[in-house]
Amino acid sequence: MENLIDYIGIASNKPKGARPYFFDDPAVERVLNITMAIGMELAVTRERLDSLERILEAKGILTKEEINNYVPDSKKTEQERQQWHSEYISRILRIVQQEMEQLKNPDKSLHEIADDIDKM
Repeated sequence: MENLIDYIGIASNKPKGARPYFFDDPAVERVLNITMAIGMELAVTRERLDSLERILEAKGILTKEEINNYVPDSKKTEQERQQWHSEYISRILRIVQQEMEQLKNPDKSLHEIADDIDKM
């Protein structure tokens, strides 16, 4: 089954108004945004994983050792994981995608864009 969802397009959705910037260097700002996206993804994943492991163990279904030793056994699992990786990378690199979109459809004049590039 082919997945027709444009995850990169979805990741480029942004709120109205100007993005707040905390550092003078745009590269530092990008790295901070990417790092925060990874941190948020990891925190949510860790909480959900912990919940699942506790529920499974409490019900006597699986132990943490069995989970740690699991080896995927199907092409479908591999495809689903690859899809998840694509979505994940899209969310992490959202800031870069949004900046690329901004260059394609600028709200600024070419002169303002050139000044921004010179600052990089």
